[in-house]
Amino acid sequence: MLEQLPTLEEIIIWGGYIGLFVIIFSETGLLIGFFLPGDSLLVTAGLFAAQGKLDIFLLNLLLMIAAVTGDATGYFIGLKAGHSLYNRPQSRWFRRDHLLKTREFYEKYGGITIVLARFMPFARTFAPVVAGVAEMKYRRFALFNVAGGIGWVASMTLTGYFLGTLVPGVRDYIEYVIAIIIFLSVLPIIIKYLQHRRESRKAGAQAPARDADRADGAAHEIPEPPQLGEQGVPLLLQLSAVR
Repeated sequence: MLEQLPTLEEIIIWGGYIGLFVIIFSETGLLIGFFLPGDSLLVTAGLFAAQGKLDIFLLNLLLMIAAVTGDATGYFIGLKAGHSLYNRPQSRWFRRDHLLKTREFYEKYGGITIVLARFMPFARTFAPVVAGVAEMKYRRFALFNVAGGIGWVASMTLTGYFLGTLVPGVRDYIEYVIAIIIFLSVLPIIIKYLQHRRESRKAGAQAPARDADRADGAAHEIPEPPQLGEQGVPLLLQLSAVR
């Protein structure tokens, strides 16, 4: 089945500018676009531009528009759906786990998430939706959206373009270039995962020590002296005598 799937080069050849626009818009604007190959597709398109098969200026202009309008669409989807979207069951076309992880990232880093998520697979699909659910001011969202969209598209396409221009025969090693781009794309996720594991282990190691300190403190706790009644006789003994 995998052999029947089109390669990135075939997607670019068959789809052209329109196909590239639709893919970038769908990945950034529609919840079902999380599986689309954004980074690697942009780099490959840049390589094609270096060979004269695509115009680098027109390519960047169209795909920047696709990225910005795509994020804006995702924002309004989240704004309209509201918090009920977080309770939507997971399916093949809707990854609730990615949505919730993106929400955690957004709650920690705020609006800059819209920019950072552009360079993180999966997160770039859900970040604008989370911003919409959180009812971020649209003017503020638009600022992050435009900055992130332009930066992401330009950095990826120009990486491919300059590689194709400065490195002879790089197209023969396109698979390796794409693999490196994919690795760099998922590297922030890997780092975040390792940090989370390290913090979890550290918290788990500290828990027994805290419990031991509490037990030790309880063992050495000095008991309160008995309450004394008249003439210094313990109060409990006086109460017993009365009975």
